[in-house]
Amino acid sequence: MELKEIQNLIKFVAKSGASEVKLEMDDIKITIKTGSDEPNITYMQQPMAQQAAPAPAAAPAAPAASNESAAPAASASSDDKYITVKSPIIGTFYRKPSPEKDTFVEVGDSVKVGDTLCIIEAMKLFNEIESEVSGTIVKVLIDDMSPVEFDQPLFLVDPS
Repeated sequence: MELKEIQNLIKFVAKSGASEVKLEMDDIKITIKTGSDEPNITYMQQPMAQQAAPAPAAAPAAPAASNESAAPAASASSDDKYITVKSPIIGTFYRKPSPEKDTFVEVGDSVKVGDTLCIIEAMKLFNEIESEVSGTIVKVLIDDMSPVEFDQPLFLVDPS
């Protein structure tokens, strides 16, 4: 097999979409792999509007900033005992099945596996997001009708 034939074979495999091709002939073995073993998924989303960053604080304000950074760390450690329900897709987050209906879940509600927590609209399709854990809703992390990204935290659930 000549170099030109191998190059043509590589181009053909790349165009075909196959992830791996093995070719064994009398005196030669060729393995062509394209991409990775994991599927290549591309997500597209419009960029969020950026807020202007506040001007840097003067030196006396620095101790106050360090106290503020300690408070979120303390709340983060208290959130460690909760399970975070994350968005499986990009879209728009809705807490209600329709504008005139009640929300699916509120803070303090008990949920079990399979209960609908919210809806995420993606490309005009409304996807019900079901709970994968049983427990109590501790916090709703997203406002109704807000855009969400893949793997963005939506709810905190206390499994106990």
